Amino acid sequence: MYQKMFSQYFEDHMQEILADLKEIISIESVGDVNSPVKPFGECSKKALLWGKEQLDKLGMTTKEFDGYAVHGDFFPDGDCKLAVLSHLDVVPAGEGWTYPPFDLTVTDNCLYGRGTIDDKGPSVAVLWAVKAIKELNIPIKKNFRVIFGGNEEGGCEDIEYYESKQPFPEMIFTPDGSFPVLNCEKGMVHLVFSSNFNDDSIIGINGGTVINAVPDKCEVTKKHGGRRETKTYRGKSSHGSRPENGVNAITKFLGEISNEGGNKLLVGLSKLFPHGEFDGSSCGLGFSDDVSGKMTCALTTLSIKNGRLIGGIDIRFPIDKTLSEITSIIKGALENAGFEIDSCDGMEPHYVDENSEFVQTLLSVYEKVSGKKGCCIAEGGITYVHNTKGGVAFGAEFPEENNNMHGADEHISLSTFKANLNMYANAIAELCKD
Repeated sequence: MYQKMFSQYFEDHMQEILADLKEIISIESVGDVNSPVKPFGECSKKALLWGKEQLDKLGMTTKEFDGYAVHGDFFPDGDCKLAVLSHLDVVPAGEGWTYPPFDLTVTDNCLYGRGTIDDKGPSVAVLWAVKAIKELNIPIKKNFRVIFGGNEEGGCEDIEYYESKQPFPEMIFTPDGSFPVLNCEKGMVHLVFSSNFNDDSIIGINGGTVINAVPDKCEVTKKHGGRRETKTYRGKSSHGSRPENGVNAITKFLGEISNEGGNKLLVGLSKLFPHGEFDGSSCGLGFSDDVSGKMTCALTTLSIKNGRLIGGIDIRFPIDKTLSEITSIIKGALENAGFEIDSCDGMEPHYVDENSEFVQTLLSVYEKVSGKKGCCIAEGGITYVHNTKGGVAFGAEFPEENNNMHGADEHISLSTFKANLNMYANAIAELCKD
């Protein structure tokens, strides 16, 4: 282990590291599949080009995958034994920011900006881990690869394309989850439902922007006689897999409608998704298990478009349940409430044996760098390796932290960022030393 050498190196170069982070955060790399610039829009392309330029500067052997992803190999030849996979796209900024979302703000020992924790901060940490290994002449014998993708937040089409062109090596980790090692990921359901909506009093609803984030705002326009009045319900955004960390503006509105007694469809939704309930019990869900814990269920989007009420749901379910079991229950609950199912996508749970040499090496690195006992953990978030056999998440946040991922004022503490740098440098060094 080289934690002292790496730690000093990163301290000596911290201003350069932060300058790189500021540069990538300034690229508003929200994916846009409807853009004329394919596959994910101009800014996604710009972010990937930035990633490729950084890999080129490190002297890595780079390859570009048609705007979906880029990678760089440490050695120009030889089998690749390890890949570190992260993404350079981000979710939309949303509202409620104290600091500019697409600029790096350093204050009170925290780094603020969209992507600081998911995944631009960790991506920069990986780049500088490689640079430290090279400049400190750390002995590396196995080839390893750094991969950047451009559509993780939009459904991981980028990595599906990448894997169709380039097989993954035997070991792969992503800084897209939590420390110590995230080897268990809940299954996911993203469902869109709708129904004809005829209401003389409520003529507009606009709540939420993406299906995988708890909405911080819901605007409702009502008609009173000849007048229109718009009321804005405020909440707090959070990642869709962690609804307990947010305040859902849509369910806040529905709770008020339910108390007043109103539109049948909206009252039905208020009963299925009570404000402050996070596990889907009212929909007939509410499952949990000993390994992955409690499930989550959140109504994350709601709008009126072309005479139809349209909603979106984010569900994360335990590893002892199947996708078909969960979708059957939620579809039945919605259909009984008068809705049609427009689309339903999902993923089965993901699990990797914690006793593998790969996972145990990562846990050992975690213990030596952090000074804390390492263990495997489970989460509801879908990391970048969810559909990759044998892949695990190694950071970038610690379980006790709330970094406002996908919300306003997303941030990473300076101490956690420094831990990222040291963790990734040591992990690569240990896994590729012989």
